[in-house]
Amino acid sequence: MKIGIFTVLYNDKPLDDVLKFVSELGYEAVEIAAWKGSSHIDVEKILKGGASEYKKTVERYGLIISALSNHLEGQLILGPLDESTDDWFKGSPDEKVKYGIARLRKTIEAAAALDVPVVNAFTGCPDWAKWYVFPPANEKIWENYWSIFKDRWLPILDQAKDQGIKISYETHPQEMNYNLETAKKLLEVSGNHPSAGFNYDPSHLMWQGMDPVQFIYEVKDRIFHCHAKDSERVVHSVLASGVLSVGPWNKIARGFRFRTVGWGEMPWRRIITALLEIGYNYVLSVEHEDPCMSRDSGVKQAVAYLKPLLTVEPPEVKPWW
Repeated sequence: MKIGIFTVLYNDKPLDDVLKFVSELGYEAVEIAAWKGSSHIDVEKILKGGASEYKKTVERYGLIISALSNHLEGQLILGPLDESTDDWFKGSPDEKVKYGIARLRKTIEAAAALDVPVVNAFTGCPDWAKWYVFPPANEKIWENYWSIFKDRWLPILDQAKDQGIKISYETHPQEMNYNLETAKKLLEVSGNHPSAGFNYDPSHLMWQGMDPVQFIYEVKDRIFHCHAKDSERVVHSVLASGVLSVGPWNKIARGFRFRTVGWGEMPWRRIITALLEIGYNYVLSVEHEDPCMSRDSGVKQAVAYLKPLLTVEPPEVKPWW
């Protein structure tokens, strides 16, 4: 496995500067945010012939591109389609859906032009509150959302298949697939589409009380990309207000918070062992969202922690006799 990093963390810096910095730290891959507002790629330029030059820029630093990620515009395909997503595109619900679909299609085309095999995304969800079965009508409403998912996402998955691209949906709150059960439902609804899989991020699973390792074994052949992000439940805050705390994600004392790899509760040795067992041999992409330390400190800590764990050589299998 290679150690990568999601460069959106340094969106305020030029791409060349970021590539130089992370490569010198020992990172081997970069995950690039492809939504409008990203300073590290312009999808339109890639599609107008800029792919070769862009690839050379990344390769000059000894790096590969693990994925193009378009979580934000992908969110618009199902929603929410109210003012909460106006920062990404302002328009009517229909206009937001059309925009999200168009941008995901272009992201797939750009990934194909760059020889990047994976596009990471969110499914979106019209109203995530409907997962809770009260009022009782919510159950039927939620199930109907899967029909909307099928209508809007299957044509995109077909395009991805035709262009040799995998769509890695991140299992995450506010999405149709937010836990193991709904991740399996996504595969069922999509007819086990060959381009439908997951961007495994254990931090969001732990937030909901799940064992992050079980997810790996249950959907093993559909993990196309991985995020390396730690998390923890802050005991003194949880005892006061639980893990569903309000406020910004970088509120230091919230009941649940993200941490730099190695600084939270995540069982990384179990996670990496499980990934090795299922044959995953791609990229662990560091996503730094730790409110307790600076971004530079966080990305240095993460690569230093992960590198020894990923240099383990497989055993030599010898006949017992």
